Amino acid sequence: MLIPILIMSCMGLLFGLGLAFASNIFRVELDPRIERILGALPGANCGACGKAGCAGLAEAIAKGDMSFTSCPAGGEEAYNQIAEIMGVEKETVARKVARVKCGGGNRAKNKYEYKGVGTCAAASLIAGGEKLCNFGCLGFGDCVKACPFDAIYMGKEGVPVVDAGKCTACGKCVSGCPKNIISLEKASEAYYVKCLSRDKASLVSNACKAGCIACKICEKLSKGAFTVEDNLSRLDYGKVDNEAVLKLCAEKCPTKCIIQL
Repeated sequence: MLIPILIMSCMGLLFGLGLAFASNIFRVELDPRIERILGALPGANCGACGKAGCAGLAEAIAKGDMSFTSCPAGGEEAYNQIAEIMGVEKETVARKVARVKCGGGNRAKNKYEYKGVGTCAAASLIAGGEKLCNFGCLGFGDCVKACPFDAIYMGKEGVPVVDAGKCTACGKCVSGCPKNIISLEKASEAYYVKCLSRDKASLVSNACKAGCIACKICEKLSKGAFTVEDNLSRLDYGKVDNEAVLKLCAEKCPTKCIIQL
């Protein structure tokens, strides 16, 4: 028994020395900044940056492959911390929030009764969904399920509502909406048109009580800030001189599709 034990011991010693030698030869030096950057990131692993998780982004930032502002959920505090770790100049990034461009929901008519799988993705495959307006929200809450920060919920009108305080502009709700009615916009821009329908006014009026009917009242009042194209009002904040005008446009809008957050 002694000889086999000695042989096994010697083999174990040789293998151990071999592994130690190999680990020294093939050792990969880890950038100590990666762990620090990872600590500055929110840790949501939402994938909004394009990486599988925060660890992948931290490594990419440390290598210089991605900007220190690549994490949409990070916010200015995280950006400042990472900039300090990387030894680069801090940068002010305009905060964005998700905005739902539809006010229809329960106020929009249906063109048929849908009894299929209760998701927007499934419903949209049948003639674009049950809503008479082809540009509107289907109301099954795919965006709510997609949000990793609990920043969006279904409102009483049957359309999603964004909690701006919780929203990190990660974009998950945007990609989760098959109707493309959610966009990321600057949080500082308080007013927007809550409709995306490009149908003629007669069709919009028949389909939804909350849609833009291209009446051009906002265009006349705002002196260029609002313009009506393809039967839809659009707001250019670069042409806004006074937000009081936007407030007036919102008050005069006959369908109340111009809203203030």
